[in-house]
Amino acid sequence: MSEKKVFFTGGGGFIAAHVIPLLLEGGYTVRIFDNMTRGDRARVGEFVATGKVELVEQDVRYGGAVREAIRGCTHVIHFATVSINKSIADPHESIDINMMGNQNVFAAAADEGVQRLVFASTASVYGDPKRLPMHEDDELRPLTPYCISKRAGEDLLGFYERTKGLSWNALRFFNVYGPGQKIEAYYTSVINHFIKRLRAGQPPVIDGRGDQSMDFVHVSDLARGVVAALESEQANLPINIGTGVDTSIATLAKILIEAVGVDVQPEFNERDVLVSRRAADIGRAREVLGWQPRISVEEGMRALVQDSE
Repeated sequence: MSEKKVFFTGGGGFIAAHVIPLLLEGGYTVRIFDNMTRGDRARVGEFVATGKVELVEQDVRYGGAVREAIRGCTHVIHFATVSINKSIADPHESIDINMMGNQNVFAAAADEGVQRLVFASTASVYGDPKRLPMHEDDELRPLTPYCISKRAGEDLLGFYERTKGLSWNALRFFNVYGPGQKIEAYYTSVINHFIKRLRAGQPPVIDGRGDQSMDFVHVSDLARGVVAALESEQANLPINIGTGVDTSIATLAKILIEAVGVDVQPEFNERDVLVSRRAADIGRAREVLGWQPRISVEEGMRALVQDSE
């Protein structure tokens, strides 16, 4: 059997730490390409110790380095990116890393004739949705440099598909959470913030009435989706990866109060907040990837609370 080798940008990160074990189980070897500014060195060290993973410590902005490291790889997972909150603070860096990174990785993948590329896109390409659940064919209205670069990445994949036959899937991740996540993660910092207060016996503080909602998808479910997208027969599509359930911030607070086991009530900070709601239509993920989430929000949050003890 010919060797299956994944070129994995951003392979030192939180989601990658859950994807790589699945790749190894599936008979792949992995070449992590990561500048390690935010990567988990200890975790990457454990992977490298298996003899099936190598680390190339480099930046996706350097096209020559990408081209050299991608050689000999059969598949690509492109996760390297600048986070959403950082992209607002520093649009220049965000466009530089995200846009140039996309171009360098996609062009090299197309030229090297890889079998499949999986791109980490985001649910934020929809902007504030006009309807729920959000479907892949809905209008896209990305609001920040991060989201704009993700949408542009999807368009760029289409270009390399048409001109060079690149086979790809772009996964629009909803609100990913789970063990090993950095405390300051933009969309899920609310979880960590609530848990911290509850452990100290303090009530969670909610802005407005708490009817803003998110579609929380557990990282181990999401990791299965990434591998499925690498292997699916159908390709060249954006695909939502979420649960289809919109959990309001008020509901999230209740779930966490129960999980931590403290006797407090949430406090509401009465002020006007932009109420945004999110829920994924996951019909395409089911159909194209044969994927669906297994972990409910209640179950996932309980596990997270236990893990953080």
